[in-house]
Amino acid sequence: MNEMWSFYGDKKHQIGLWRAVDHETGETVAFWFGTREHHHLDKLLELLSPLEIGKVYTDGNDVYYKRFDSKTLVVTKKNTQKIERKHLSLRTWCSRLVRKGIRFSKTKQMHKICVGLVINYWFLGYTWIVQ
Repeated sequence: MNEMWSFYGDKKHQIGLWRAVDHETGETVAFWFGTREHHHLDKLLELLSPLEIGKVYTDGNDVYYKRFDSKTLVVTKKNTQKIERKHLSLRTWCSRLVRKGIRFSKTKQMHKICVGLVINYWFLGYTWIVQ
C-alpha cells in the first residue's frame, strides 16, 4: 500500500490517491481518493476486506501503524518499489497529474474522474466500447 499526492486547481487543494497492489503480481487491487486523514485509509481497507491480506508493505506513514499490527505491517522502501513505479507510470500517462499541463484539473470532481478512468483502463483492464 502507498499513497500518491497531487492537487487540483492550486496547491492548497491537495488530494491523495491511496492505492493497494498485489505484492506478487504488481497488479492494482483497489484505490481510494482522499486526504491524509485516517478515515480515507479505512475506506481503502473496506474495499480490500473481501481479500485475505497477509502482509502489508508500506513506506512508514504513521496512518499504517494505527491500522495494522507489527506482524502484518512491513515497513521498507525495498518492497514498495513496484507501487512507486506504478505511481510514476500513472503520472506519465495521466496529464491531469502534471501541474503545468493544459489538461491540469481545475476541480476535485474532474480530477477524481480522469485519474480514476486512467487507473481503471491501464491498471485494472476495464475497457468500454463507445458506439
